[in-house]
Amino acid sequence: MHMAMATKLRAISSFICNKCAGNLTPSPNYPPTPKQTRGESELAKALFSVTGMTDSTCAVPVEKTINGLPGIHEAVVDVLSNRAQVLYYPSLINEERIRETIEKVGFQATLIKDDTNERSTQVCKIRISGMTCTSCSSTIESALKAISGVQNAQVALATEKAEVHYNPKFVSYSQLLQVIEETGFEGTLISSGDNINKIELKVDGVDTDHSLNMIEKSLQVLPGVQEVEIYPELSKVSISYEPDMAGPRTFISVIESTGSGNFKATIYPREGEETGRQQEIKQYYKFFVWSLVFTIPVFLTSMVFMYIPGTKMVLDTKLVNMMTVGMMLRWELSTPVQFIIGRRFYIGAYKALSHGSANMDVLIALGTNSAYFYSVYSVLRAAYSKDFKGTDFFETSSMLISFILLGKYLEVLAKGKTSEAIAKLMDLAPETAVLLTLDDEGNVISEQEIDSRLVQKNDVIKIIPGAKVAADGYVLWGESHVNESMITGEAKAVAKMNGDKVIGGTVNENGVLRIKATRVGSDSALSQIVQLVESAQMAKAPVQKFTDRISKYFVPLVIMLSFSTWLAWFLAGRFHSYPKSWIPSSMSSFELALQFGISVMVIACPCALGLATPTAVMVGTGVGASQGVLIKGGQALESAHKVNCIIFDKTGTLTVGKPVVVDTQLLKNMELREFYVLIAAIEVNSEHPLAKAIVTYAKKFVEDKENPAWPAAQDFISITGNGVKAIVQNKEIIVGNKSLMLDQNIAIPAGAEDILAQAESMAQTGILVSIDREVAGVLAISDPLKPGAQEVISILKSMKIKSIVVTGDNWGTANAIAKEVGIETVIAEAKPEDKAKKVREFQTAGYTMAMVGDGINDSPALVAADVGMAIGAGTDIAIETADIVLMKSNLEDVITAIDLSRKTFSRIRLNYIWALGYNMLGIPIAAGVIFPFTGFRLPPWIAGAAMAASSVSVVCSSLLLKYYKRPHKLNNMDLHGIQIE
Repeated sequence: MHMAMATKLRAISSFICNKCAGNLTPSPNYPPTPKQTRGESELAKALFSVTGMTDSTCAVPVEKTINGLPGIHEAVVDVLSNRAQVLYYPSLINEERIRETIEKVGFQATLIKDDTNERSTQVCKIRISGMTCTSCSSTIESALKAISGVQNAQVALATEKAEVHYNPKFVSYSQLLQVIEETGFEGTLISSGDNINKIELKVDGVDTDHSLNMIEKSLQVLPGVQEVEIYPELSKVSISYEPDMAGPRTFISVIESTGSGNFKATIYPREGEETGRQQEIKQYYKFFVWSLVFTIPVFLTSMVFMYIPGTKMVLDTKLVNMMTVGMMLRWELSTPVQFIIGRRFYIGAYKALSHGSANMDVLIALGTNSAYFYSVYSVLRAAYSKDFKGTDFFETSSMLISFILLGKYLEVLAKGKTSEAIAKLMDLAPETAVLLTLDDEGNVISEQEIDSRLVQKNDVIKIIPGAKVAADGYVLWGESHVNESMITGEAKAVAKMNGDKVIGGTVNENGVLRIKATRVGSDSALSQIVQLVESAQMAKAPVQKFTDRISKYFVPLVIMLSFSTWLAWFLAGRFHSYPKSWIPSSMSSFELALQFGISVMVIACPCALGLATPTAVMVGTGVGASQGVLIKGGQALESAHKVNCIIFDKTGTLTVGKPVVVDTQLLKNMELREFYVLIAAIEVNSEHPLAKAIVTYAKKFVEDKENPAWPAAQDFISITGNGVKAIVQNKEIIVGNKSLMLDQNIAIPAGAEDILAQAESMAQTGILVSIDREVAGVLAISDPLKPGAQEVISILKSMKIKSIVVTGDNWGTANAIAKEVGIETVIAEAKPEDKAKKVREFQTAGYTMAMVGDGINDSPALVAADVGMAIGAGTDIAIETADIVLMKSNLEDVITAIDLSRKTFSRIRLNYIWALGYNMLGIPIAAGVIFPFTGFRLPPWIAGAAMAASSVSVVCSSLLLKYYKRPHKLNNMDLHGIQIE
């Protein structure tokens, strides 16, 4: 099963670049001191003018990139005013570094002035119980959005969760919970705040309010503690904190010392969504069983025993006037079902009606009450009359409730299986960790086994062979091989030694390792992925708006149809508009009309409509994760199935992304060593893959290859998409493409032109090097195609999807690469803003665009595209701005993402056809439309069973997506894209 989950986390290695593991080596300024993090005097504010942004999508990569820098407190970009406000710590970063970072994304930035703080936003996640259909979720969503300070609220029926974006200056999460409860539902806080860890501790020995106050105050004064919540009835303390400054073991120590040894604190037992789901399943099962205990005798006395001579005589025995033993027995047995077991439907209906809405509970309450109270009327009238021959429908109300409870039981059972992806992800984390205590010389003083949730930042953890890595960090001591299949999908273990990074949840195979924890709790890579998958399952697909609109009018319309059905049949019977032979011998015309009306009311099912989209999205995103494709919600799924044109970045996307220098041609009389030392001194300041390739090659010419001492580069300037320039050893060095040289008015010799043309014809990138404004040499850099690239483009063509390659590289190299993979349309020498512009041009031409890229310079295009797909091994910013992350970095997964999206939306359409078709077909049959022609009518209890079955069938239909298989053409390719005979 772990192998099935393996491909979920391919992107972690890139996520942890900025978020999870940072540099993975100790820094003198990291972790920050309390003053750096919390001190208001250290917090500075800067306002930048940002030009080049065309719409709101451009703000996302700017914000994400700035927020990923060390020392940034908050960054907010306003496209309307073309400004970016940044709150930062001057001891860790300066304004110039921030400005340069904005320009690296592809926009021009100018410092304006310091400014005041803008509103901050927090995200609160709440579990909601008691929702039955989309009417419930819409009511809660509307109530939350109406609160001052709430910027956005999403309530998901399938996951039974709410995600609220709010301003803590205007509203608190406790107020959000209160509004949910006032709406008639129960809300439980899951998490509040961004990037803040939360730990729950069980405290024994607390017996007074004074003790609780002591514990709360002791915890609140600790550095890094954000919030402390006390739950006296549960003996639970919930603490939100910053992991850089505090940790759970510190809290336990403080609690136990506060009570002079009287208090004992431990990690609160694991209670999560799965526990709540199991309790709900058990509750529905219990209600259903008790309902059967009473309903079966009611059914037998009304439907079976009446046809057995002996029992019929006993049941027909008159007690008072025309009231029989059978009537009285059915009344007594059905009453507990109606008012005790069915109490939840009354409560749900009251809550809905009190807030001006109507849900499924309203239909059930009206339908069962109509049958029950008419039956009571019949029994009482029979008791006071000597000639009344009425019929009771106690079996109708009892069987209705029993079947509906059975349906809800099967529904929650099936819904639990739609979120298995989250549970399997959580299972990857180890239960325990071995904590080491070291002396100043690094010798082990003691070791202790602790709960893995107690691991704090900078802890040293021992990982024995066969054990899971307990936290994200790096190796301090030891050598081993670690199975990272949960991240890479590759079964081959990766060698680890001193300084290498490790990821929590991976498995150590053969050696003992000591690691230093760098990211723990909600900051860990595994937690980040869990949060992303949860957010994906929360996000609504645009197609769901259709259901939300229907849900507002569905129940009132059904009630009107039900009443109209009863009235039509009642008047028809009253005026003898149909033969008396149509009326069953045991009924009157009024009772026949009543049965038709009740059947219409209970057969209509708003639940099936409400579950059609979210359950399919949940299963689809979970399956995507298991296939190595992280789809960020319903919007991405819906857009991906419409894609008919894909733009591929070249470097790192179509190519391997690890370029190497393959040829050097000097045009000036100088040593090769001197030449490479000069250009390495400038390129070491660049993050571009080509620059890294040059620096790696230059290390061959120096003695200390591990830590080479390059000359200092002064006045370094990076020209995005073109190259770099600086002063090295009093020489002006410019390294870049042909466009850069022409822009700098540097003449390009004919010999250099020939070398460039030859390199480009071989799909190599030609780099020109100018020393003191004279071209001194040409480098040829090769970045081989990814295995299987040609096959992927071919399959996309067969799927009627147009492919385009876009790159900042020269036209010659771009055309050579495109020809090799089979792409006809090429866009070369494109700057980041040019890529986004091209995406918009194709969108204007009527294409639904996908962009596949891996770098910061791809971010504007990833955001501009209808669907942005980030290669998993790419940069953190590319992954953050993308709609879909291809976690294995395989191009084949582009096809998997689109095919899965098409299959998911095909399933959603099928769900809607089933749900709508069921109601459109079932309601007329229940209303008796075909009764005059066929004599067939739908008794209310059968209508109720059909209603219960409809929502279960929709969930089961979505669950069939779990058996999704990649397209057959991809199955004929191995992991490296090589055809298998």
